[in-house]
Amino acid sequence: MFSTRSPRSSRMTLWALRQQLLRGSSSCGAWGRLLQRQSSGCVYSNIHGYDQLEVREKLQAFPGGSIDLLQQDSGVAVLTIHHPTRMNALSGSMMVELEEHVSQLENWTEGKGLIVQGAAGTFCSGSDLSAVRAISNPQDGMKMCMFMQNALTRLLRLPLISVALVEGRALGGGAEFTTACDFRLMASGSVIQFVHKHMGLVPGWGGATRLVHIVGSQHALKLLGGALKVDPELGLQIGLADGVLEDPRAEEGAGTPLQQAEKWLSSYINGPAAVIQAVKKVVLSGRELPLSEALRAEKDVFGTVWGGPANLQALASKSKHK
Repeated sequence: MFSTRSPRSSRMTLWALRQQLLRGSSSCGAWGRLLQRQSSGCVYSNIHGYDQLEVREKLQAFPGGSIDLLQQDSGVAVLTIHHPTRMNALSGSMMVELEEHVSQLENWTEGKGLIVQGAAGTFCSGSDLSAVRAISNPQDGMKMCMFMQNALTRLLRLPLISVALVEGRALGGGAEFTTACDFRLMASGSVIQFVHKHMGLVPGWGGATRLVHIVGSQHALKLLGGALKVDPELGLQIGLADGVLEDPRAEEGAGTPLQQAEKWLSSYINGPAAVIQAVKKVVLSGRELPLSEALRAEKDVFGTVWGGPANLQALASKSKHK
């Protein structure tokens, strides 16, 4: 007996079968290995002498402020660093909240974009000094370092296109936080400054490594060695900033910084969530994996959207060359 299925129905069935096969084999593929890195111990785990539960407990002993997450129906989430009395410095409990919200976003199937901002017109001044002084011994300092490297690495690896909305100052760990987003938008009068040298330190939350990838080793050496203040003009010049927002006080109808950031981001997340997440995944694999593994990962991700609903709809409308 001959099948009476339409070509579209057959392609949908093949796509569903392909999805099942990919899910079954992903754990041994290149993309599967990258996904495994996104677990809560993505950089450090027990084999490195790192006990996440122990570190979380120690950090929780230093409360103050909050990290607030708003997941919108538009597919754009807004993560707000909220500790205005300390220029949005991260307390221990805020570090734990950050990690928890990253876990939420990793499982947000309808998500497409993420905006990270600070409350009350400034971004973040790094870690709360009251907590820093209390854990100033090398052992606890290293554990906090590993915890934040894990959290910010997972933030950058989210299958969402992310942008840091920088108002006011992003200092020290706050500057490092901006590098854990795919893009950075700077408001008029804002400054990004890696002030670690003035504290007798170097970045420890992964900011130096990410900075080299963003601006290159020469610029990174200048920013870290000179603790240079990066204003919007310099940010654009060296590639640390991807755009400068209009000043709502000077430009009528410009909208709030958050509204401007959402409009800017919308250009890059227009489309189904599955496709936008696939775009982020292939870029992520190209950024982090060796060439041969990145190519295999790209093939795996391609297989998750080929013949899928968005692909079939585009083929039906013949929109490729419009």
